[in-house]
Amino acid sequence: MSIATINPATGQLLKTYDPMSPEQVDAAIGRADEAFRTLRRTTFAERARWMNAAADLLLRDCDELARLMTIEMGKTFASARAEVAKCAAACRFYATHAEGFLADEPADAKAVGATRAFTRYQPLGAVLAVMPWNFPLWQVMRFAAPALMAGNVGLLKHASNVPQSALYLGELFARAGFPAGAFQSLLVGAEVVERVLADPRVRAATLTGSERAGRAVARIAGQEIKKTVLELGGSDPFVVMPSADIERAAEVATTARCQNNGQSCIAAKRFIVHTDVFDVFAEAFASRMDALTVGDPMDPATDIGPLATEQGRIDIEEQVDDAVRKGARVLCGGQRPDGDGWYYPPTVITDLNPTMRIWSEEVFGPVAGLFRVDSYEQAIELANGTNFGLGSNAWTRDPAEQERFATDLDAGSVFINGMTTSYPELPFGGVKNSGYGRELSAYGIREFCNTKTVWMGEGLATGGAGAHSE
Repeated sequence: MSIATINPATGQLLKTYDPMSPEQVDAAIGRADEAFRTLRRTTFAERARWMNAAADLLLRDCDELARLMTIEMGKTFASARAEVAKCAAACRFYATHAEGFLADEPADAKAVGATRAFTRYQPLGAVLAVMPWNFPLWQVMRFAAPALMAGNVGLLKHASNVPQSALYLGELFARAGFPAGAFQSLLVGAEVVERVLADPRVRAATLTGSERAGRAVARIAGQEIKKTVLELGGSDPFVVMPSADIERAAEVATTARCQNNGQSCIAAKRFIVHTDVFDVFAEAFASRMDALTVGDPMDPATDIGPLATEQGRIDIEEQVDDAVRKGARVLCGGQRPDGDGWYYPPTVITDLNPTMRIWSEEVFGPVAGLFRVDSYEQAIELANGTNFGLGSNAWTRDPAEQERFATDLDAGSVFINGMTTSYPELPFGGVKNSGYGRELSAYGIREFCNTKTVWMGEGLATGGAGAHSE
């Protein structure tokens, strides 16, 4: 895939970029290594000052940056502005909390025969971040803000269809005051990732993307014995039980399926509804989905913009067509509109069965699969009956059911009576084929730290505690 900006609303090629040469990539890794030697010796107060300056720059550049994201990948201008604001908030969150998250943790020194014992968190070095196009800023920032505050440095290999977003991020932190080279964008293709990760100056990697991409990076990192965090695909269940507030559930379901034009790993995708409320929910949900306005993402009246890539639209067309050929029923949408741009309408499809691709595959667009179940047990079986395990939703006003869902849903997060989303204050990540490791919160900032045990004795000349191994 070429490194280029193509406007999804028109299909027009706007700008192309030459990939970096091997010599340029090597020089960037060298700068990162040198920046790490400097950054690791700075104080939390210095890093916090620079991180707050990055937040100020994001907010100052908000409209320009939002317009850029809309042009590059098609999200609505309003949602792009919200993404910029969320990134600024994450910068401020880690500027405020990083020192506390990484403070030394004392242990019971007496129990281990020491005068002092504690855990210390220290940065690893250069981390390669392989990031997707769907949230061009947020996916990067939820790694960059904690990593830099911990004293690590970052090398960003962004998706090839958002190069201008990548270039902005590659300059942001230097503009904010971080040492030159502390965060750089590598304009390279996927084929260069292995060489970068194999470089001994690069100590770890994080990837948000497809299961296929995650397997490739995990294979390389395993061979090189390097730490990885993977946030991969999702096919999140949205379970509606008889006690739920059906109108509210249908309202949130519409947003949860169509956020970011339906292109979100944690978007609700499989709507599992108890038979007692199935018909009323299906009618309310399909009505709300059908009422959404599809059009120019720069228009404030638009709810749904184009899909980011032409291939993305082809993929969901094929998934829907496959289901219809095998007996599925379309409640709304289901046909791409005429005209320019890679648009696809909000779609609700039901009467699904396991022979259909849509049953087991992630659908990365505004298409909702609607499933009928007869019991809580059936709902859990269907919700967990996938290789994915990223986010999940459950709608019930029964306290006992709420507790059961919190335990029984096999996912990295469970949101009850609310939409799955990511917050700097909460850990984020998946299980099964949705990946491993966590981003955000205290857990996220510690992922790329050496969790070091420090044991201090009295300096005995011979023998004593500490003379034994393991």
